This record gives sequence, structure tokens and C-alpha cells, in this order.
Amino acid sequence: MLAMSHGTAPILLVSMPQMADPNFARTVILLCEYTEQGAFGLVVNRQMTEPAWTLVKTDPPVTVDPQVRLWIGGPVEPQRTWVLMTVSQGPEDEQREVAPGVLLSASHELTLQLLQAPPSRQARILVGYAGWGPGQLEQELAASGWLTLGVDPALIFGVSPEDMWETAIRRLGADPAALQTSSGVH
Repeated sequence: MLAMSHGTAPILLVSMPQMADPNFARTVILLCEYTEQGAFGLVVNRQMTEPAWTLVKTDPPVTVDPQVRLWIGGPVEPQRTWVLMTVSQGPEDEQREVAPGVLLSASHELTLQLLQAPPSRQARILVGYAGWGPGQLEQELAASGWLTLGVDPALIFGVSPEDMWETAIRRLGADPAALQTSSGVH
């Protein structure tokens, strides 16, 4: 487990079993920014079951590939989209490398392009994000709400969303069933 202080992002936050908030229970979050003003991250293991075409309304309309699924990036601003990818796509000035092998974009054009293409394991569209105000993440870490793990693109993009939380905890050398399940956080 890595020690957390401002500026340690990027890092993965792995929720403890006692996490009571349904938005974060059994989640893995890519923490992209962590400063004195707060923190910004994206849940990376919550794929929506509904096809994107049933949820997405664009103007002008686009034909969304029937196999594309959106991902829940977090409960904040669910109308906002992000693209998380392993290889650069679209204009380089509209993306940034969050960690080696993990790029982030808020490009509307790239989002539309990915909605119309067959799904790829190399990119995903997330709606919303996870945010913390000043001091909030520190309090949750002090309350043992999160475990921390280095960012691994193979975990984010190569492990199924259903298995990612347990895989991340096991990579830390822990058995999820043996972790303390005291009163919840959040």
C-alpha cells in the first residue's frame, strides 16, 4: 500500500469492503488529480448494462453502435463524458497522459467517434466522475475507506469490470474476505 499525500496522483483507490456508499462499494478509482483544493478520479470498474444507444441523445443525432456500453465514472456531473484510453486518439491537445499507458480526454468529437465505432478494449466512455472537496479524501483514507495501488493499464483495460475490485485487492496481497468489515465510511 502506498502512502498518500497531495501530488501522489495518479494512483488507484480500491474501496474497502465496509464502504457503505453505493456509488463506491467494490470500486476501483483512477485518482487523476489530488491537490489541496480536492481530488478528481474516475471509477474504472462500473460498466452500464444498458446499451449506449438507449441512453445517448445527441444533436445532431448520431448512429450509436449497438454494442457500445458506457461506464459510470462517478456520481458527480453524470451528464459529462470522459474518454479513458490506452493509445492516443484524436487531437493531442485534447488529451493528457494520466499515467504511463493511460490517457484521458474530454473531447466531444472523440466521444462521438467512439460511440459510432464497435467497442474497443483500448478505450471507454465514462459518464460522471468522483470528486472530493478539500480534506475529504484525507478523512476517508484516515478512516480506512480506501486501499491504494499503483496504476496498471493492464488491470484497468485487461480485467473484466466484475473481477477488477477483487483482483486489485489480491494484488495487494490481501484476501477480500479477510479484510475488516467494521462500520462503513461515507
